[in-house]
Amino acid sequence: MPPILTDSRIRLDYRVITDLIKPQSRVLDLGCGDGELLALLIKNKSCKCTGIEIDEKAIYECIAKGLTVSHSDIDSGLNEYADKRFDYVILNESLQQMINPQKAILEALRVGKKVVVGIPNFCHIQARFQIFFHGRVPVTKELPYEWYDTPNLRFFSLKDFKIFCKANSIKICEERAIDATKEVSFLPNLFAHIGIFVLEK
Repeated sequence: MPPILTDSRIRLDYRVITDLIKPQSRVLDLGCGDGELLALLIKNKSCKCTGIEIDEKAIYECIAKGLTVSHSDIDSGLNEYADKRFDYVILNESLQQMINPQKAILEALRVGKKVVVGIPNFCHIQARFQIFFHGRVPVTKELPYEWYDTPNLRFFSLKDFKIFCKANSIKICEERAIDATKEVSFLPNLFAHIGIFVLEK
C-alpha cells in the first residue's frame, strides 16, 4: 500500500490533513460526514478520534466503520467539552455552511490545542473567470451548486480567512493549499481550490 500522501485513492485534502496531525493525538472532527477522515487518522496515525455530525445517514456510516460520533449541530456550541480537551479539532469544508463561523472557530480553539480548518477558495481563477466572462455565480467541481440550492452561507477567499485570523488574534501555525490534484505554492489565493490551515490561540 502506498504512503498516504501519494495514495491517489484518498481525497487530497484528507491526505494533507492526516499529514498535519501528529501520531496518537486526541482528535475531534466537527462535521465529520461519513467518517472517512477519522478512519484514516485512526489507521495511519493511531489517533483517538471523536466526531460530531448532524446528518443521520452519515452517522450510520460512521457507526458502520466503528467510529465514535455524536449527533449534534456544531453551530449550537461545544459546551460539553472542557478547555483543551483535544490536541486537534478539525473543521474541514464546513465553515462556509455555518450560521456563526466566528463562534465555531473560537469554540474549537477553546476545546482544542490546535484547530485544522479546510476551506473552499471562492476566489480561485476558475471562479473569477466565470464571473468575469459569463456574469454568473460560479459553478465548479469544488463548488457544484447553483445559487438557489447551495448549502453554502459564506463566500470567502484564502486571503479573507487570513485577515479574519489576524483580526481575531489567531495564530496560523501552518498553511497548505491544493487544487484538484496537487499542492499549490504559487499564488494560492488565485490558483488553489482549497486552503488548509493549522490554527492556535
